[in-house]
Amino acid sequence: METSSAPAPAPTPTVSVDPAEAAKKEAIATYQGYWREMEKLYADQSGAGADLKKYAALAALKNATADAKRTHDRGLVNIGDVRVTDAAVTEYNAKGKIPNATVSSCLDISRWRTVDADTEKPATLPSNRLTKYLIVSTLEKWPEGWRVIRDDPQGKPC
Repeated sequence: METSSAPAPAPTPTVSVDPAEAAKKEAIATYQGYWREMEKLYADQSGAGADLKKYAALAALKNATADAKRTHDRGLVNIGDVRVTDAAVTEYNAKGKIPNATVSSCLDISRWRTVDADTEKPATLPSNRLTKYLIVSTLEKWPEGWRVIRDDPQGKPC
């Protein structure tokens, strides 16, 4: 009697993931999610369609909510999209109580138009405003995940 045996499966290579690199990728993913939610926040006068708390906290959440409210109180909304390009973690600190990261990126708001909420007519904006600029943001890793806590537009084109 002949016994046939199936070939043993090839071992799966073990890929070790650098915890710092994984954390940096998570921070950038959170930052990109933050801007997707910002689009929703500014596009809806009620702000109800956005879940910014999932991505932002502290000053970033407070400032974004207040600024969107000021925009909406003037009868305006922002439509279109924001593009985040060249996002990179420029600093990462896993030591201390709260891990944190600094993300630098080019924020392109050229396709994010401020319009009248009712008519969608474009709002008058300063002709010299930057629509593609360098922004540096600080994120912290909370028990619920990464959160943007501060945005610092640099006033420089990119």
